[in-house]
Amino acid sequence: MKKKVVIGMSGGVDSSVAAIVLQKQGYEVIGLFMRNWDSLADGELNGPTTTSGICPQEEDYNDALAVCEKLNIPLYRKDFVKEYWDYVFTYFLEELKNGRTPNPDIMCNKYIKFDMFREEAIKMGADYIATGHYARIEDNHLLRGVDSNKDQTYFLSQVSHEQLENVLFPIGDMKKDEVRKIAEEYDLITAHKKDSTGICFIGERNFKNFLKNYLPNQSGDVINIETNEVVGKHIGLMNYTIGQRKGLNIGGFKDKMFVVGKDLTKNVLYICLGEDNDYLVSTSCLVNEINYLEKEKRTKCTAKFRYRQEDVPVELVWLPNNEVLVKYEQGVKSVTPGQACVFYDKEICLGGGIIKEVRKNDTKLWYL
Repeated sequence: MKKKVVIGMSGGVDSSVAAIVLQKQGYEVIGLFMRNWDSLADGELNGPTTTSGICPQEEDYNDALAVCEKLNIPLYRKDFVKEYWDYVFTYFLEELKNGRTPNPDIMCNKYIKFDMFREEAIKMGADYIATGHYARIEDNHLLRGVDSNKDQTYFLSQVSHEQLENVLFPIGDMKKDEVRKIAEEYDLITAHKKDSTGICFIGERNFKNFLKNYLPNQSGDVINIETNEVVGKHIGLMNYTIGQRKGLNIGGFKDKMFVVGKDLTKNVLYICLGEDNDYLVSTSCLVNEINYLEKEKRTKCTAKFRYRQEDVPVELVWLPNNEVLVKYEQGVKSVTPGQACVFYDKEICLGGGIIKEVRKNDTKLWYL
């Protein structure tokens, strides 16, 4: 009998081609579409629409259905709207309230795609689950995707070793152009579909306008951290992230302006002028919520503090309470509380955690 694989069909080209690869490998393939967001159910009256006038998620479902019909794959649909709200979106809002910069896609993988989706697939009799992630699993190690520009292990860093059991990443050893070429050969509706970017529940909308539905804007002073002068007004601290340069809407300065910190108590946004300012540079950070995928704890490895950032050589100091002090003496710009810090040993993703505190010369940066 053929082994049964339930694959998450997103309506994009990656999961479409992943299904083709699984068919070629001889699996019985079943598609499962996850509906994670309902702009009407959560009270958002002006949700996103596409050029065809329907919700983007509905368009994605229609595309997934067209692909599955063409490949002769059954497609089922499962709502995880409440679960997504409880475990991902609520986390997103709370982190923003606390002045941090969350990554909800990482939590979606942890709580929805490799937890609740997995449970649903098991109920359907799956021997394996599969997704269109650019990642690989070999000898029980999570490896980067072959396409370094598309590698998605950063977003899988909170998925546990147990959750990765019996998981297949069919396109992990492919380049993006190869994926699109296969989709073209099969004349799939998704072959030239634009990759989704940003946070799924925001879509193509303005981030600040979206947040107004859930977090009230509270304006405050923008202060030059070097001179302590008020140079403008911000529209709510949750709308800004460390290292941000665009969208500050403060004129009168020749030098580039960067966000370097926040004070929630005083409702102050700190900025600094010039790309060479020292306020964005840190030399260590405290990371918690550690999800470690390997048996041996490394003390030397590399790390990413943001997606698509170059690997940084680091030293890991393992602490109690599932925390790690990550040292990088050469200094790194814009390390941001709330973002993921992901560890690597060459091609192996070791796991990662969430940045709790940013330091310079062993001292917490007071403005972060």
